[in-house]
Amino acid sequence: MRLWLLPVASGALFIALWYGVRVYSGLQSWILPTPLEIMEAAWRERTRLLMAAGNTALGALAGFLLAGSLGFLTSLLLGASQSLRASLYPWLLVLQMTPVIVLTPIIVLWAGPGLPGIITVTWLISYFPIVANMTQGLLSTDLNLVALFRMGNASRLQEILLLRVPSAMPYYLAGLRIAATLAPIGAIFGEYMVGNSAGGTGGLGFLVYSYNTQIKIPALFATALTSCLLGFIFVAAVALLNWAVLHKWHDSFERHDH
Repeated sequence: MRLWLLPVASGALFIALWYGVRVYSGLQSWILPTPLEIMEAAWRERTRLLMAAGNTALGALAGFLLAGSLGFLTSLLLGASQSLRASLYPWLLVLQMTPVIVLTPIIVLWAGPGLPGIITVTWLISYFPIVANMTQGLLSTDLNLVALFRMGNASRLQEILLLRVPSAMPYYLAGLRIAATLAPIGAIFGEYMVGNSAGGTGGLGFLVYSYNTQIKIPALFATALTSCLLGFIFVAAVALLNWAVLHKWHDSFERHDH
C-alpha cells in the first residue's frame, strides 16, 4: 500500500505547489495554466487529441518495431564476429552521436515527408539503445556455459542461438524499455520536423506547432499530457513483454515466486 501512497502524496504536493505558484505569482493562464484548466482544454480538444494520438502511435509503433527487429539482427552480427564488431560498431556510435535534427533534410529527401519520414526518425532515435544493450548481453554470456557448449562440440550457430541469445534476452528487453520511452518522443519530433497534416494525418507534433502558434497554452499542456500517456502505454506494453519472457526463469522475478 505504501508503494501506492507515496507517489499519490508527492503528486498531490506537486499540484498544490503548482496552484500556489499560480495564485501568488499572478501569472495568467496563457503563461502558466492550472491543472484544472489543462484538463478542461483536454476535454474541449479531445477529438483532435485522440485522432492526433492515434496518428502518432502509428508512426511510433512502426519505428519501434523496425528498431527492435533491425537492432536484434544487427546485434547478432556484432556478437557473432569480433571483426565485424570492430569494423561496424565505431560507425554506429558516430551515427548515434549525430543529432537527428541535422539529418532531417536528408530524411525528407530520401524517405519523404509524412509517415515514412516520421518512421525513419523514430527508428534512428530508438535503434541504438537496443543494439548497445543486446550486443553487451551477447558478449556477457557466462563463460562456463560457453566452455560447456564448446566441450560438447556445439557449432557457432548453436552457441549463439541456444546459449547467447537466451542469455542476452534481459539485455535486449532492457534496450526495448529504453526504446519504448524514446519512440513516442521520436515520432512527435518527426511530426514536428518532417510531418504534415494532409488528409487529417497530423499527429501530436503537428498539434504542438498548431497550439503554439495560436498561443493556446492550456491545450499545449494537454498535448504534452497526452504524449506522456502514450509513452506510458508503450512502456507498459514492454514491461508486460518483459514479464512474459523472463518471469519463469530469470533471477529478477525470483522473489515473486515465494
